[in-house]
Amino acid sequence: MHNGTNECGVPLLRVEALTVRLPSLGDRSYAVRDLSFTLDKGEILCIVGESGSGKSICANAIMGLLPGYLKPESGRILYQGTDLLQQTEKTLQGLRGRKLGMIFQEPMSALNPIMTVGEQIAEVMAAHNARPGKARQARTLELLDLVGLPEPGKLQHAYPFRLSGGQRQRVMIAMALALEPDILIADEPTTALDVTTQAQILALIRQIQSVMRMGVMFITHDFGVVADIADRVAVMEKGILVEQGPAAQVLNRPRHAYTRRLIDAVPHRRSAAAPAAGAKTPGGEIPVLEVRGLTKSYSVPDGFFKKRRVAAVQDVSLTLQRGRTLGIVGESGSGKSTIGKCLLKLAPIDAGQILFNGLDIARMSQAEFRPMRKNVQMVFQDPFASLNPRHTVGRIVMDGQLANGVPRGEAEHRARELLRMVELHVGAFDRYPGEFSGGQRQRIGIARALALEPQLLVADELLSALDASVQAQVLQLLLKLQTQLHIAMVFITHDLRVAANICHHIAVMHRGRVVEEGTPEQVFTAPRHEYTKRLIAATPGQSWEPPRLALAA
Repeated sequence: MHNGTNECGVPLLRVEALTVRLPSLGDRSYAVRDLSFTLDKGEILCIVGESGSGKSICANAIMGLLPGYLKPESGRILYQGTDLLQQTEKTLQGLRGRKLGMIFQEPMSALNPIMTVGEQIAEVMAAHNARPGKARQARTLELLDLVGLPEPGKLQHAYPFRLSGGQRQRVMIAMALALEPDILIADEPTTALDVTTQAQILALIRQIQSVMRMGVMFITHDFGVVADIADRVAVMEKGILVEQGPAAQVLNRPRHAYTRRLIDAVPHRRSAAAPAAGAKTPGGEIPVLEVRGLTKSYSVPDGFFKKRRVAAVQDVSLTLQRGRTLGIVGESGSGKSTIGKCLLKLAPIDAGQILFNGLDIARMSQAEFRPMRKNVQMVFQDPFASLNPRHTVGRIVMDGQLANGVPRGEAEHRARELLRMVELHVGAFDRYPGEFSGGQRQRIGIARALALEPQLLVADELLSALDASVQAQVLQLLLKLQTQLHIAMVFITHDLRVAANICHHIAVMHRGRVVEEGTPEQVFTAPRHEYTKRLIAATPGQSWEPPRLALAA
């Protein structure tokens, strides 16, 4: 049992009544208000909450990395009894890296693209005049090996863009551990990673923390991750700490309504036995979509002036009826997003057929397919990048209709009705994307995709950038719209839990091939392929089944 104190009775870290005020134009007055918690040596404290809850503000305040427009108004941050808020920038620079380490959420943004990973790890030591000469080089190789990166002698000379997302995150961990800090702050370090890579990173952090006896503050919005890694949990809502306690207590017997709501939004594995209900398909009806032997390869650089072909999709066959949802599940590089592009004719195929209502669209020219394009629409993964920031929401939803000859008055009426259907306020029509949250932007993307009344909707990782509670809301919205509009959906995801809650049929992809198919119940309860078993085993929170709080309340 951790009590927040070290052997001398003084916590490794104590945050006392921390308050950070927001600029006057914010939607609330404070980023964090009256925040208090402790972190002990050798424990992992998970800070949980949705986007905007103040988790990252808290981490940056501890590190002394708050932007200039945010200033702590009151409170203390005590590291071994010393108030970090009262220290000079020079003192904080001496503590960062040496005593306080941090792993950032997006390694591609945090790593220098024009320095090798070895140079960047060595730079951390150089900044503190630690381990000069050959000792620094040896430590760099030792760290690369410690975080499980292959062939450290070669990999130290690689640039970040040459590494996978999981490898880049391991480099960030190596940099944070270079000087063996007392405290490691991990800010959403696994959010953008596949479940198998995420499981590896979590196990690595847990292993290193145990060996080094560090105090770890792990920031996340995923309760599955909390169940896997936390000793204690602190839950934040809109800058306020609403609940904290031992992990088992918060996960299984939460006291605060907000914590209960977050946990209730976690996809339940047992729901795989009852996939989303959809309209029955009349016998003999032609499938909306039938993919036969789809094959697609790309040409990639292979040394100077050379290229080689890489198979992205190999001999894939799929069928989808109207009113049903087909889940395509797999890790990055499995070929699932390539299939999505082929379905919309955004990428030419090498072989096979793509039958839409019985017509092979793969062999059509773009001119021949253009009249049919309105029947096949896509909702993209990134709601921030897929919407034009200079266009109003109304224009974004209307544009496709206007391009297809719909009169402006009719297009505007349809756009307003769609915004109502996706549960956005009536005033959203005249506002810009930047004025909305990530979940709201994803709703705008869904409204845009539905504006032309498509028969097939392709959703490519549309939940991966969203908090669990927002994910649950968007899933419920999609289910409701599918029931109302009787559309077919191809749901592309790396998360089997999410797929089990919306899909009638699941195809698991690995290295360009479908290795397993079945209903969610079949795939979850009796997986046949080793890769499927590995995906399920890597899903966060395997030892924890979220309690049915809403039903029990």
